[in-house]
Amino acid sequence: MEKITIDKDIRKAQTPPASFYTDQVWFDNSKEPVFETTWQYAADASEVVEPLTQLPFSYMPDLIEEPLLICTDKSGASRCMSNVCTHRGKVLVEEKRKNRTINCGYHGRCFRLDGSFKSMPCFDEVENFPTEADHLKEFQLEKFAGLLFTSINPKIAFKEVFHPILDRIGWLPLDQLKYVESSSKTYTVNAHWALYCDNYLEGFHIPFVHPALNDAIEFDEYFYETYPYCNLQVGIAKEGEPYFDIPEGSADYGKKVYAYYYFVFPNMMLNFYPWGLSLNIVRPVDKEKTLVEFRSYKFPDVAFNPEVNALDETELEDEAVVESVQKGLKGKTYNRGRYSVSMEKNVHHFHQLLFERLQAED
Repeated sequence: MEKITIDKDIRKAQTPPASFYTDQVWFDNSKEPVFETTWQYAADASEVVEPLTQLPFSYMPDLIEEPLLICTDKSGASRCMSNVCTHRGKVLVEEKRKNRTINCGYHGRCFRLDGSFKSMPCFDEVENFPTEADHLKEFQLEKFAGLLFTSINPKIAFKEVFHPILDRIGWLPLDQLKYVESSSKTYTVNAHWALYCDNYLEGFHIPFVHPALNDAIEFDEYFYETYPYCNLQVGIAKEGEPYFDIPEGSADYGKKVYAYYYFVFPNMMLNFYPWGLSLNIVRPVDKEKTLVEFRSYKFPDVAFNPEVNALDETELEDEAVVESVQKGLKGKTYNRGRYSVSMEKNVHHFHQLLFERLQAED
């Protein structure tokens, strides 16, 4: 792969070359260093709250098909572990269920809910058995705002990633958010996953692409902040638009905040509105196809109207412009661009983190 450098000085930096978004080699080589080492959404904590629950899932469907399993023991403690039998590799749990043990339907191997080996028929004569390799591998499981996250090979502590969010908006009833299935859906975007993230990370395009959103926020008061592994965009409400009731002592007390738009590296958006949370998970499929899962969560005792923030309308507008960029990058005239110092600092931050991971693997 070609060597790509993103200058740390945004005033001098160039954006990634078109080849990053169009070459299959770059897409394939991004899987392990970018996604296996970062925190990914696993499930809602409410899905596994009952003791003896076993919930199977894939780490990153369509990209990293690692079968994983969340189990909750009789005390209510939840763990994440491999969902692959250590005998011959069969997937252990195919659908959500409740049971006191994890049983393999192939040859009867049995595990406890903490993933430790329990029993296996017809293995009495096997020497040096069981060993550590016969237990199910455990992965870290962390919780934030009622959401569960895991990582195959985490390089950064979970707290380091999410603490800036909790520190800023911890006054919200985050643990009381309730999933709203009727207002949740998945979109297909015919573009590279990082292009979708690039677009999300700046409000520069709002006056040109999102007329309804532009009518709702004060564009001149829109501002950005960056942290080690996440960043923030804050929209200020125009007169008559909904905004947060921010308590004294908060960093934003006195501001009419329309929304907090948080990006968690490399592929998650947590958009907090006065009514709740829109969690957006960007799921790469191939170099020109991305699934974006929108999951809506409502705060208790707050009126919920999914049309207020025009999420569906805004998403379709974003899809159209990102797909147009993908077409443009496949042409022969464009290579690299430059960053707006005032408007694209979060895009620059994302690209720095991304290529630090990619180049470290060379």
